[in-house]
Amino acid sequence: MRPADAGRRRWLAGAAVLAAWPGQALAATVPARTIPSSGEALPAVGLGSWITFNVGEDASAREACTEVVRAFFAAGGRLIDSSPMYGSSQATIGHALARLGRPPALFSAEKVWIGDARRGAAQMEASRAFWGVPRFDLMQVHNLLAWQEHLPRLLEMKAAGRLRYVGVTTSEGRRHGEIEQILRSQPVDFVQLSYNLLDREAERRLLPLAQERRIAVIVNRPFRQGRLLDSLQRHPLPGWAAEIGCDGWAQVALKFVISHPAVTCVIPATSQVAHLRQNMGAMQGRLPDAALRERMAAEVAAL
Repeated sequence: MRPADAGRRRWLAGAAVLAAWPGQALAATVPARTIPSSGEALPAVGLGSWITFNVGEDASAREACTEVVRAFFAAGGRLIDSSPMYGSSQATIGHALARLGRPPALFSAEKVWIGDARRGAAQMEASRAFWGVPRFDLMQVHNLLAWQEHLPRLLEMKAAGRLRYVGVTTSEGRRHGEIEQILRSQPVDFVQLSYNLLDREAERRLLPLAQERRIAVIVNRPFRQGRLLDSLQRHPLPGWAAEIGCDGWAQVALKFVISHPAVTCVIPATSQVAHLRQNMGAMQGRLPDAALRERMAAEVAAL
């Protein structure tokens, strides 16, 4: 089966779940994004796990995270992202997936994060065991650590069918010059970077370059690790928020991100079902056009 065919089947499975979710209307959803290298469809909002899923052996906290994952799939979600850097998050995800019967819609996004590239294969195998998946959909070199050594291995694994996609990541606006070099010279499928209403450096070169090179974009830190929302919650929603179907600042922030034409998926992290549902609600209703995007960014910067 071709990757695009498999992707369409998995997307239809996720859409069927969304259609059954109370209160949701498929006709009102943001169109699915496609991975340029394959044509596979992905919902525009995924799920991150940095900090929020690092709950150790706390049984009640693990179950709370399981409920978040349950709500994520029920709302039509697919892409879950983690890393060995994220403490017990991988084990928490694996616990949730096992409890939920290994949802077939899952798009698993992991990272290799180790300076000694000779130990990269063992780290990735340990991550796979935590998740309990036969293989990862996407493996990314986390924050470019030893990328010159890791990336050739990942490309070999993809060629052998042990991965479906390969990517690189950065966070907090770091090392954009090196990311640009990689996007121009390496056959990666994905790049993950930070982008939000206030941190817009990626708009200058990386997002246009990703479009040009047909590379999918995952956006991290859309809420600045919660600090952006904490500051915005003190202010009433602007009138234009209702025009694009937003019932809270989280949806405003997410709609700004996913309305950029280069963005494939944004990965907000949460450990609360109510917040997860708000985040997934960003896939409902209209997206802002270019003029409203500029107005949104200007008004938020002025608050």
